[in-house]
Amino acid sequence: MKTIALVAHDAKKPDLLKWVSEHSDKLLGNEFYATGTTGKILSQVLPNIQCLKSGPLGGDQQLGALITEGKIDYLIFFWDPMTSQPHDVDVKALLRLSVLYDVPTACNRASADCLIKAIG
Repeated sequence: MKTIALVAHDAKKPDLLKWVSEHSDKLLGNEFYATGTTGKILSQVLPNIQCLKSGPLGGDQQLGALITEGKIDYLIFFWDPMTSQPHDVDVKALLRLSVLYDVPTACNRASADCLIKAIG
């Protein structure tokens, strides 16, 4: 069983929900963490998801802490490169930690498709 962090900016939440739905057979049986709103949306498909705070309210930092503690095996973060985010510093910190702690990270559908092959 792996621990997977799932995050999506507002414009990408429908894309992540669709991706998770399409790959639910490979994802089920793992443990999940997600930032607040994303987790609530994904709980339709992943009943065992643990919701943290919303990203702008500290959820990205909570995931970063879990990464530093070695509790996250994979990060799937559908981020929106075209929209300015008020918590952009937190987003960059989360991505920096995923690289620093060598956590495989997918930032779009194509990279998530590659990563799911390793998970499943």
